[in-house]
Amino acid sequence: MAVIDAHCHIFPPSFAERRAELAARDATFAELFARPQARLADAPTLLAAMERDGIDHAVAAGLGWTDPAIAREANDYLIASVAASGGRLSGFCGVNPAWGDAAAEEVERCAAAGLRGVGELHPAPQRLNLADRALLAPVMDAAHRRGMPLLLHCSEPVGHLYPGKGDTTPGPVYRLITDFPDNDIICAHWGGGLPFYALMPEVAAALGRVYFDSAASPFLYRPEIYAAVAGIIGSDKILFASDYPLLRHRRAWREVTAAALPPPAREAILGQNAARLLRLG
Repeated sequence: MAVIDAHCHIFPPSFAERRAELAARDATFAELFARPQARLADAPTLLAAMERDGIDHAVAAGLGWTDPAIAREANDYLIASVAASGGRLSGFCGVNPAWGDAAAEEVERCAAAGLRGVGELHPAPQRLNLADRALLAPVMDAAHRRGMPLLLHCSEPVGHLYPGKGDTTPGPVYRLITDFPDNDIICAHWGGGLPFYALMPEVAAALGRVYFDSAASPFLYRPEIYAAVAGIIGSDKILFASDYPLLRHRRAWREVTAAALPPPAREAILGQNAARLLRLG
């Protein structure tokens, strides 16, 4: 069974040296990585961590950039890293729907260069109103045309605060899902708790093309969340994810293996679902 980490982040090596400059230019980078202790990783570091922790494949996602030039530089690095990875990495391009047609053009460019998804969007620092369908449509339509899932940062309406938490809670996320029912959407960080609302029949019916990843789960929930969410929406809608380098792959993997899941559900979560969604051979 191939183990796939569906949510990691890598950046050009120069970004660590340019941290202050990039934080001054880009609101999302500032929120997440301005602090010197915030971890940054490049592609060789990610690949070495995957080798150490037994991860067969990983999705290297972009950020919800606010600066177009930084976004393009980071996307170019993702394109080159995926191409050089020997099939170990897939890439998602970082864009800001507020750029309008330019954002859709960047999605098309990155798709043509081999990236497989869009995101991670960070609506709070990008100042995106997820109820503004006209604003989001160019990027969502481009992603749909290209068969690219959209990865969306989500957060809980309750609980502790942390850098980058934001306010993309189940209500706005549900609005995006219902506005774009034909798009494949990955709700990061368990969708801020949206799966629990799938006990409502109308919410369950709207989640046909929606997946939930477990990125940073040990910082948010007890391990019982895997069995709880699988019992509500099905194990076929859960993607194993670490949010590396925020969290080591092995720590995230241990939570899945310790969860009260039957082996077929565990195998689906650890790799089969992501392989199917991303059409990995």
